[in-house]
Amino acid sequence: MEVLHNAHEAETELGQTIEQALSAAEVRAVAEAGQPAHQAARAAGRGVEVASNNSTECVEAFLGLHGLEEYVTKIVGRPSAQPHLMKPNPFPLITAAEQMYIDVTSCTLIGHSLTDIQADHATGATVIGYANKPHKVDQFTEAQADVITEDMHAITEALTTA
Repeated sequence: MEVLHNAHEAETELGQTIEQALSAAEVRAVAEAGQPAHQAARAAGRGVEVASNNSTECVEAFLGLHGLEEYVTKIVGRPSAQPHLMKPNPFPLITAAEQMYIDVTSCTLIGHSLTDIQADHATGATVIGYANKPHKVDQFTEAQADVITEDMHAITEALTTA
């Protein structure tokens, strides 16, 4: 993401070229990603919207690959040619909440990166840090995530029993 930021700052055309290459690589990588708790959230009557620093195409490919597109209401992907609006900027999260006609402060946001946690906090929402790698527990603790889990199944179970 730093390369994308720097490329856009250096030259618009270069930034767009790198962004297109990044989007293509993201779409190829979704086959290796783990399945999220979207289905459990929808079954519990909660709206699900994805706000990502990845391209919208990447998120759509991931959801399609895992048969999850019916569980997601909307997608807010990386704003094209506007890397300054990517997380940790809260713009995508606020946009996602507005699209669902919800006050973002009443949302629970799940993040798996430090920029996610920073953006989540900037909105005033409840923040769950999904520490999918051991070193992230310390990062998310320092960033003061409201809850930290290393197990996505724990989030799924909490949504199912809520």
